[in-house]
Amino acid sequence: MQTPQTDTPREKLGFSGSVARAFQANAITPLLALVALLLGLFAVLVTPREEEPQINVTMANVLIPFPGASSADVAKMVAGPAEHVLSQIQGIEHTYSVARPGVAVLTVQFQVGVPRTEALVRLYDVLNANQDWLPAGLGVLPPIVKPKGIDDVPVLVATLWSPDARSAHDLERIAYSVETELKRVPGTREVQTIGGPGRAVQVWLDPARLRERGVPVEALHNAIRSANQALPSGSVANTLDNSPQRSDMLTVETGEFLRTPQDVGDIVVGTSNGRPIYLREVARVEAGAKLPQRYVWFTPGTADAAIDGVQAGQSYPAVTITVTKKPGENAVDVAAGARARLDELRNTVIPDGVQATITRDYGQTAAEKANKLIQKLAFATGSVILL
Repeated sequence: MQTPQTDTPREKLGFSGSVARAFQANAITPLLALVALLLGLFAVLVTPREEEPQINVTMANVLIPFPGASSADVAKMVAGPAEHVLSQIQGIEHTYSVARPGVAVLTVQFQVGVPRTEALVRLYDVLNANQDWLPAGLGVLPPIVKPKGIDDVPVLVATLWSPDARSAHDLERIAYSVETELKRVPGTREVQTIGGPGRAVQVWLDPARLRERGVPVEALHNAIRSANQALPSGSVANTLDNSPQRSDMLTVETGEFLRTPQDVGDIVVGTSNGRPIYLREVARVEAGAKLPQRYVWFTPGTADAAIDGVQAGQSYPAVTITVTKKPGENAVDVAAGARARLDELRNTVIPDGVQATITRDYGQTAAEKANKLIQKLAFATGSVILL
């Protein structure tokens, strides 16, 4: 006699359990797992690695030129009213102002999360709609906006220095040549030199020739100023005396119109017997460095002591080259490309005896942090699979 068998009722599963049961014995499951693994590896390879987080932290420097005004006048007539106007913009977190002779510099910081484009549009709208607060008829020029953001943080910083007797002006000329080469590296956005004395045209006055042609120093100063209206013409370093052997220097910052020593030398500073007197006839005009306003030094450590002529702990004149990247670019690739280009420039654009020391490499630190994160994710994933 056969005893009838009854089937054990199957446990009722929810939605997730039903999906899991459907894939347990499905032939497509290994294929889907392989595709997911490949997509994960692809994401790891193509995702940009960066040291700084890609968040919207928009800042802007607003420069308002007021030629000829003192710091007190700039603060009272420009910086104060401008700070009050800019603080009314929606989304503004902080507003700072600095009054300098001839210019007011205002720094505007927006709240975190405000889109960059939207923040700059608000800033431009407020500046254009409230230009009536600028003093009329006093020579205040329109505001200049310099946006800043997270991508303005350099991913690579290289310092040029030399144990030889090279001035900061010589290093700056080399740095400008290096700038041109680094700008060709894919992914770079802005390459600039920091710490150099700056280029200028130096005018060495000859007192004997000035007296011979009857050209007063004040007339010469005014002639240079009127010919170079883009920037101030400078100031006489010392008062002339009666010694014909003494020469005094006048530094002229090259501006929009005066670009070369020849341009400065062709300035007419007076007339004699109906004939024009050119600046080059009463002075020696040559290219050089500005009167130093700041000094930048590099102090090598024990790792650089192996270089000939280098003493650890001794400071040397230096200039710094900063490299920023375009938004969305991989900081690791940009920094590696810039470093490789620097190595190619050694003993060519960068002469023998000039050292290029990497003082910041966010590409390297970003790669180290990303690799450490990937290792932890792999360890966690493997632990879950084994358990």
